[in-house]
Amino acid sequence: MNKICNWVIFLSNKADKHLLIKLLLQKQVAKIFDSCSVGEGYLFSGIAVNELIEEEELHDVVEVEKEGNRHLRYLSGGEQKKALLAFLLLKEPGFLIADNPLDNLDITSQQFFRLKWEAVAKHTPIIQLVHRKEDIFSFIKNIISVDDLNIITHYKNADDFLQNQKIDLPVFGSVPASDNCYAIEDNPLVAFKNVTVKYEERVVVKDICWQINAGEFWQLVGPNGAGKTTLLSLITGDNVKAFGQDLILFGKRKGSGESVWSIKQKIGYFTSSMTELFGRTTTVAQMIISGFFDSIGLYFKPSERQIKLANQWLEMIGMVHKKKFAFSYLSLGEQRMVMIVRAMVKHPPLLILDEPTAGLDDENVAIVIALINKIASAKSTAILYVSHRTEKYLTPEFIYKLQPDNSGSSGEIIIPLL
Repeated sequence: MNKICNWVIFLSNKADKHLLIKLLLQKQVAKIFDSCSVGEGYLFSGIAVNELIEEEELHDVVEVEKEGNRHLRYLSGGEQKKALLAFLLLKEPGFLIADNPLDNLDITSQQFFRLKWEAVAKHTPIIQLVHRKEDIFSFIKNIISVDDLNIITHYKNADDFLQNQKIDLPVFGSVPASDNCYAIEDNPLVAFKNVTVKYEERVVVKDICWQINAGEFWQLVGPNGAGKTTLLSLITGDNVKAFGQDLILFGKRKGSGESVWSIKQKIGYFTSSMTELFGRTTTVAQMIISGFFDSIGLYFKPSERQIKLANQWLEMIGMVHKKKFAFSYLSLGEQRMVMIVRAMVKHPPLLILDEPTAGLDDENVAIVIALINKIASAKSTAILYVSHRTEKYLTPEFIYKLQPDNSGSSGEIIIPLL
């Protein structure tokens, strides 16, 4: 019986991951993988989940065996990953490519999957693709770092790899001064008073008491399914369950006559999936200026004031020289900085950052976190940072933690030790 050989491929955001996966599946990469690519390979990834979801909905057939025989779309992220792995193992694969297998999982789910993948690796070769050092499976000793497909470094062991991964935090300029366009006279900006949300008989969050004041820096945490998305939708005005609740948004009780648009005007919002909505020819300057209008694309002639503010933010992040570049040509880290600046350009009272480091490598994570900390230090905008991860350099003042149980998730305020 041949010895099982497992590999980690640590990818920078410069690498063409999709091309690498294609070459690995076609067995057209370096010979070092020959020992773990006997037989047909299969891909474990978000892409594979989406393809199965499309197949199920197209043919109205449940492709993947799972509890309750439900469609994949209606499962949580962790349940989808469990179902996909079981589905692939039934095919008796020659090897599996695990593409960022711990992405978007809470700590408990990550621990489960680390043990699950370790058990799989005893009988099926694994090639793990990761962007973050902390996600590397500890049971895999062979590590390759890929900057692009022409720069590949093979490390003898994990310690050797980690010693060569040094990151310098960037230094940004001053945060542009606010012109108080959306000034809020009274605190709190947001206040939940015994807010409970349920769908039919299922209680998602129960008796939430929480307030966000001007200039504060909060992180919202909690396991998958705890209700983070529900709280965000209440704050942004998108959830009809907010009506009838004791919920204050920017000085007004929800349901007192305010429009969803008037709420969104006071919020800067970013999530990594937003970048997929914009056209390939949108310039960096157009991207940022569109933040004044909360529009996907720029359809209005900007004022001199808006152009001036956009340039000030570009100066802060050192990208004035790229303002006429197509946004799609920027590196992934640069794109995230531009999108965060886009959310900030109108100087909103509240900035919501939903998984802003998703898909980034460690170097680009450091850049984005440094930018967020810089914005927070100006105290001109309250920040609500939402993520499954606890980033090493992030410096929130307060953490709001959701803890689920059978009667619905409750909330707890934590003051981190800095």
